[in-house]
Amino acid sequence: MYEKEIAEELSRWKRKLLKRPSMVGRYTKGLQSKMNNLIPEKIHSVVTASIKNMVHATLVGSEYTTKKQPESAQSLKQREKKVLQILKSYKRTAALEGAGTGAGGILLGMADFPLLLSIKMKFLFDVASAYGYDVSDYRERLFVLYLFQLTFAREEKRADLIKQLEEWELLKERLPEKDEYLANFDWKAFQLDYRDYIDLAKMLQMIPGVGAVIGAAANYRFLDVLGETAMNGYRIRWLSSLPE
Repeated sequence: MYEKEIAEELSRWKRKLLKRPSMVGRYTKGLQSKMNNLIPEKIHSVVTASIKNMVHATLVGSEYTTKKQPESAQSLKQREKKVLQILKSYKRTAALEGAGTGAGGILLGMADFPLLLSIKMKFLFDVASAYGYDVSDYRERLFVLYLFQLTFAREEKRADLIKQLEEWELLKERLPEKDEYLANFDWKAFQLDYRDYIDLAKMLQMIPGVGAVIGAAANYRFLDVLGETAMNGYRIRWLSSLPE
């Protein structure tokens, strides 16, 4: 049964996400912190503004919801076949965008931040629709943001975010109104996690001569990880809706 296979994959994914980082991972984190100090403040400002604007647009705008109608009744297997097709297309788009901006050095490298964010959010909304969720509902857009946050979250935050996904059907009924939620949204912490995750790769992307290759590879990988998180996030909801 497909759902049984998916439940096993989901369990493995959770274990991988929650396990203690390796020595190499901890070293990379330390290196990343040092690299952050070398990045010009102007670039940090671009990332911060881009993420704040993205959060706002996701919750209140129509940019990501236009024409995205939920797929009609299908099995989980059919839906995930569609999602994998969507992921393949977006990974190609992200890689091309990374190669193009990476070839242009620092100025185009800065432009890559908002462009890649837009690609990621459009991807997540397409995935939501493929799983049958109506993204015109503000609560579904908020779920998309949780998936985004989990993908790039620090290790110590992942368990809490996974718990929120597992309890989403109860949690969404207690959500405040959209404007109230947005007013209290901790976008600073949100953007710091994301910025820390991508900074090292994006710093290297601005190096003349190799930036295009690094940009393409980094963006492809970012979409791959985002796709894995999105699929498992919606699997949690799908499996929790099945009868005992």
